[in-house]
Amino acid sequence: MASIIRAGTTSGTALNVSADTTGKLDLTADSGVIDASSTTGAFTVPTGTTAQRPATLAAGMIRYNTTTNQTEIYSGTAWITITSQTYSVNYLIVAGGAGGGGGKLASGGSNGGGAGGLLATTTSLTPSTSYTITVGAGGAGGTSGATAQAANGSNSAIVSINTATGGGKGGDSVVNAGGAGGSGGGGFGASGGGAGTSGQGFGGGNSTGGAAGAGGGGASAAGTNNAQGGTYNNGTAGGAGTSSSITGTATNYAGGGGGSGYGSGASYASGGAGGLGGGGAGGGNGGTAGTANTGGGGGGGGAGDSVGSAGGNGGSGIVIISYSGSQRGTGGTVTSSGGFTIHTFTSSGTYTA
Repeated sequence: MASIIRAGTTSGTALNVSADTTGKLDLTADSGVIDASSTTGAFTVPTGTTAQRPATLAAGMIRYNTTTNQTEIYSGTAWITITSQTYSVNYLIVAGGAGGGGGKLASGGSNGGGAGGLLATTTSLTPSTSYTITVGAGGAGGTSGATAQAANGSNSAIVSINTATGGGKGGDSVVNAGGAGGSGGGGFGASGGGAGTSGQGFGGGNSTGGAAGAGGGGASAAGTNNAQGGTYNNGTAGGAGTSSSITGTATNYAGGGGGSGYGSGASYASGGAGGLGGGGAGGGNGGTAGTANTGGGGGGGGAGDSVGSAGGNGGSGIVIISYSGSQRGTGGTVTSSGGFTIHTFTSSGTYTA
């Protein structure tokens, strides 16, 4: 044990310093107060990862955790974060796209499914807090030659932060209306296309001229209307999606499904193109599925006088969280680009900030 006097004085409170062979250093002031103040200095605490926490624990231990980028203290039963400031993240939430309607033989073609709703903005997250991530599934396409309808897509969310609404189903010649959703499904005549959700997507197109289908809505544009007459006409295109560079690479999401064609006899006319961003093409026969993890709507299934085909399934959604600097949170597939850390969820999970 050694005793020293504070530097720069000839007298003062004694500071007792002792060390043992394990490297443990004890500082004990006779007054009970250790003064390490400085106008420009700082006190550096032990620093390491979560895995490097001390093996032998005692209440009051303090350290900086480089895994969580937080200062923590041991309470006697658990490590507790003592720096809980929030931090800003960018996020993209895309819901599941809807299925395209099924073509009904001798009755008519069908309409494209609406894209899943798309939300892209910023928020603040609280360190050490767990956020549930939901990635919505795509809706099933309508069946061929029967009355089974297409299905809406499912919602995607960062729970307690924001929710994107699943796409609205494409209507068919039995049930004419397109479904409402993040973006609306295409529909026929007076029933018309389904409505989109404000801030998330656009409405579905409307087919008024014949038995061919209209496009489902996308994140950036409404589905294309179809005013063609006659018994042999083509489907129209789904609404365009939206481009995002949140991953560091520009990618299109949430395109609407194309409407189907309707033929004469056993023939099919051409289907409409899917909207840019994962929308499925409408069927000359079977509708094409929306692309997985884009929220694209499914294409409508085509039909002729004696034939019918199924609509395409909607594409599943996606959730992406991005923030500046090195990794702070956990969850999803973690990548980096341009000085940002990116967490991509292609299925439901948990993000721990």
